[in-house]
Amino acid sequence: MQKIIPFLWFANKAEEAANFYVALFENSKVGNVMRYDGESAKASGQPEGSVLTVSFTLDGYEIGGLNGGPVFSFTPATSFFVSCETREEVDTLWQKLVAEGKVLMPLDAYPFSERYGWLEDKFGVSWQLILSDRSQRIVPCLLFVGEQYGNAEEAMNLYTSLFDNSSIPTFTRYGAGEAGTEGTVAHAVFALDGQEFVAMDGPGEHAYTLTPAMSFLVNCATQEEVDKFWDGLSEGGVEDQCGWLKDKYGVSWQIVPSVLNELLSDPDPEKAQRTMHAMLQMHKLDIAELKKAHGG
Repeated sequence: MQKIIPFLWFANKAEEAANFYVALFENSKVGNVMRYDGESAKASGQPEGSVLTVSFTLDGYEIGGLNGGPVFSFTPATSFFVSCETREEVDTLWQKLVAEGKVLMPLDAYPFSERYGWLEDKFGVSWQLILSDRSQRIVPCLLFVGEQYGNAEEAMNLYTSLFDNSSIPTFTRYGAGEAGTEGTVAHAVFALDGQEFVAMDGPGEHAYTLTPAMSFLVNCATQEEVDKFWDGLSEGGVEDQCGWLKDKYGVSWQIVPSVLNELLSDPDPEKAQRTMHAMLQMHKLDIAELKKAHGG
């Protein structure tokens, strides 16, 4: 099981987006689809029976989609780096993703890559396509801008202190006379539980910042893990319902016990609804209480 799953918040197009992305990448598929039951529909205002979440994998990398209504919008502060082995692969993927979207940085040669471009697709999700031989093909990127500018290094240090098998293998700072403040993070790769992420400090004026439109779901095997990640990531941030939180750097997380999906997917609808009702009352999720509600 993938430890950390990027989760994309759509108004009502999660399933459409998942099918679109799966068609673009090899070794990809749509997985479990969960629908709004009476409890979750009432709490969210979404139609009962409509798609709540959809899981999908792109080149073996798991991503989640949520239909949560028009509450949060995607911004370039969160994006996906996609490493491609050939120019042709970059160009083909670019043409498919940019259709009905918009260009953020033109597809061209840059000092850091002979083929690179940054775009926003028709759903609002941002992608950075690059000619590269990185082993993890799809890598989430966090861009710290505005009030969070300069916090990339501190955020990486916190995240790597909480997750096992973590490191910061690549780190480049802005130098004197460059676009960013000297010493801030120009580009860094960090690994959490063996999964790669990119972090950058974004200098200059920006009309956007980090939002919960992309969050990171952390699969937790035990209550001890739930407690560790919840306490460590929520300190100085904002706690929300159903295991959601925003850390002090503006990054959103879902701290979720792995057993929750099993409880919510129970073929007995009464057990599943009792679990959902209990979860909707919680901030930090309590495995014992969820199982108690499930059992009636």
